[in-house]
Amino acid sequence: MYGWIWRHLPGNAWVRALISLVLALAAVYGLFQFVFPWAEPLLPFNDVTVDGQ
Repeated sequence: MYGWIWRHLPGNAWVRALISLVLALAAVYGLFQFVFPWAEPLLPFNDVTVDGQ
C-alpha cells in the first residue's frame, strides 16, 4: 500500500516526502478532530467497577 502511494505521488523524493508528511499529519488531525471524539462515548474507559468506600 505504501509503495503504491509513493509511486503515485508527484515530484522527486523530497517533494514526495513532504507530501507524505502532510498526508500523515492530515490523517492524524482527522482522527483527533472527528473519529476519536465520536468513538469516545462508545469506549468503556469511564466505567469503573471500584466502589468509592
